[in-house]
Amino acid sequence: MSEIRRIVATMALLAVGAGCGDDSESALDVLVFSKTAGYRHDSIADGTRMFQALEEEAEWAVEFTEDATMFSPAYLGRFDVVVFMNTSGDVLDDAEQLAFEDWMTTGGGFVGIHAASDTEYDWPWYGELVGAYFDSHPQIQDAELVVEANEHPATAHLGARWVRTDEWYNFRDNPRATVEVLMTLDETSYEGGEMGADHPIAWHHAFGGGRSFYTALGHTAESY
Repeated sequence: MSEIRRIVATMALLAVGAGCGDDSESALDVLVFSKTAGYRHDSIADGTRMFQALEEEAEWAVEFTEDATMFSPAYLGRFDVVVFMNTSGDVLDDAEQLAFEDWMTTGGGFVGIHAASDTEYDWPWYGELVGAYFDSHPQIQDAELVVEANEHPATAHLGARWVRTDEWYNFRDNPRATVEVLMTLDETSYEGGEMGADHPIAWHHAFGGGRSFYTALGHTAESY
């Protein structure tokens, strides 16, 4: 299992408070939402294939949709985890937003991947759920990540530092005050970082009655 796939799989399990054993994995119902109203990543197709592989490997039940009307109480109630995979722009109307907020209060798990932070800028609740909004990015390049949470299940398989290629997001605000940071970027290892010595790039937190995980990794097809 690749590092990205392992991180996302563990995030999904922990988002609902599940362990990493076979019984917990088999019981997981996951909705992957990839609607875009702004920039659309070509790698959505690759991310879909990754989740299809996870469905087979982990024996999850995974559904894929770009139909925002599925964000209703009856439909969302079927799922343990909702993944926003490279969504962008204004993707949910007021009623759909309310349904999602209500679902989170029941203990739902949210996983945001990459452009999930480039989504719903006018919905403050969502900004708090994700933890930070996208601001800008330099060109795709290698960078060195610093693993802060060495014992956390989502990153325990990584070393203290990890070099990889991706599109490295700068955020409007540093989320550290409200989240537990899993990994940061070493801005001395690449060009175009604008957050300084403390540049979170993946994190998690309890929110709205449920749990939220976000990783800014995932722009390129190779990531998946």
